Amino acid sequence: MPVSQALAMLDPRTADRLSAGFHRCFSEFVVEPDLFSPDTFFDLLPPLWRFQLVGGGGTFTDQLRSIAQGPVEIAVLRTIPTANGFVTEHVETQHTPAGSFVARRLHLCEVRDGRICAVTTYCNGGWDEELRVRHAAEAPMIRP
Repeated sequence: MPVSQALAMLDPRTADRLSAGFHRCFSEFVVEPDLFSPDTFFDLLPPLWRFQLVGGGGTFTDQLRSIAQGPVEIAVLRTIPTANGFVTEHVETQHTPAGSFVARRLHLCEVRDGRICAVTTYCNGGWDEELRVRHAAEAPMIRP
């Protein structure tokens, strides 16, 4: 019978540092040096679609910049270290001429040699004010 070994979790400081840099990609569209491995794999799943990118982060921030319709604010809800990286969740608010759009995202980030080497992102899409009001009336949340 194989002996089970406990997997060491990523150091919480490293997870928080990488998470902070990762989240700045969404609001500032810049990639900090050594944040991503040069061959980072991005698997991105917005509502009703899926696409993939490979690169050191510039391609990723170019994609984020291309879909931003105005200033972006990011509220990080949590970052949890895992055995091979971290999971992080944020709420993004884009302030556009048509109003504010809010999206909630969950990111599974793998880390190798102190850099993010793979990202899988799930997004619920950008909700406009009308949808947020309807949702609050029809499905009030118990927790944020």
